[in-house]
Amino acid sequence: MDFGTQKKPCRKCLIADMNPDEILNGIAEYIRAVPADKRVDEETYQKRLSVCKSCAELSNGMCAKCGCFVELRALKPHMYCASEKKLW
Repeated sequence: MDFGTQKKPCRKCLIADMNPDEILNGIAEYIRAVPADKRVDEETYQKRLSVCKSCAELSNGMCAKCGCFVELRALKPHMYCASEKKLW
């Protein structure tokens, strides 16, 4: 791999200026990198995602109520469903 030509993510760019594949890969990479002690267990995570998948507010992986990427929000223990204003 040639690190000299590898493109670094732009911290000041808008999503519209970024490659969609890079955005999705970055989100997936972030999810994998969250330490076990900072995330809910897999069963809880999948249960939360199931609630999101059945919600009318889900659009392209984002919550129309709060604008979050639901796969990130569902990962964190202290987060709640924005549509219900309660923990999942």
